[in-house]
Amino acid sequence: MITSKKLSTKIGIYCLLALGVILSIGPFYWMLIGSSLPSGEIFHLPPKLLPGDYLVKNLQSLNESLGIAKIFWNSIFIAIVYTIASTFICAMAGYAFAKFRFKGKNFFFFIILFSLMIPFQVTLIPLFELMVSFNWLNTYQAIILPSLASPFAIYLMRQNMQAVPDSIIEASRVDGAGELKIFFSVILPVTRPALAAVAIFQFMSQWNSLLWPLITLNSKEMFTLPVALSSLIGMARIDYGQLMLGTTLSTIPIMIFFLVLQKQFISGILGGSVKE
Repeated sequence: MITSKKLSTKIGIYCLLALGVILSIGPFYWMLIGSSLPSGEIFHLPPKLLPGDYLVKNLQSLNESLGIAKIFWNSIFIAIVYTIASTFICAMAGYAFAKFRFKGKNFFFFIILFSLMIPFQVTLIPLFELMVSFNWLNTYQAIILPSLASPFAIYLMRQNMQAVPDSIIEASRVDGAGELKIFFSVILPVTRPALAAVAIFQFMSQWNSLLWPLITLNSKEMFTLPVALSSLIGMARIDYGQLMLGTTLSTIPIMIFFLVLQKQFISGILGGSVKE
């Protein structure tokens, strides 16, 4: 039998959870509603809580303003290429720091961890001068290459790979497997959850990146979604309907990517705390 005290506690917990859900989903719901309304009705009081009939018009206006198909292609291409390359590089670095012995290993790993404390703004000017010297401004490689070796991703992969038993690796070496074969056939399948977690982090960081693409991209045809959306905010007039719709469209790939890999993501985060 449930006592009145336990019942009250459960009701209180459910009320708090319901409030948390409302606070979490509320902004997304308002964004969806706003994307279907004309700009003048978004801030109408009392606020409209049901979708309007201006969605197609906002989509047409957004496409006329930005060329949304090209912008989407730029963001998708950059994010996917960056995610695949960065995840692979960080996995190799994590494997080296976790399972190999070499002179200065701890020192180099400390440098990688220390770089997490350096603000990106500090490296902005040297990176920009480097891109100018390579004649890479307004190119895909200028966005993708500078941050491929993510310190956080290397740290996460190292922590997960330390949980892989050394006996498995030694048995593979005894069987005649080379280091690349061990890495691809043994290490990567075992650390798949960690790879998924790193892939989600890298995809989200690149997809939402604004400052660096804003500095290095100077033509509308090369803009990514964050840069293109920032250009909608003018000095005189802001079309909030277009802005709401563009923001809604920009969240869809992230949600899909996370939902597909969410189980591996959770396992990968927890896997970093497991040791052999």
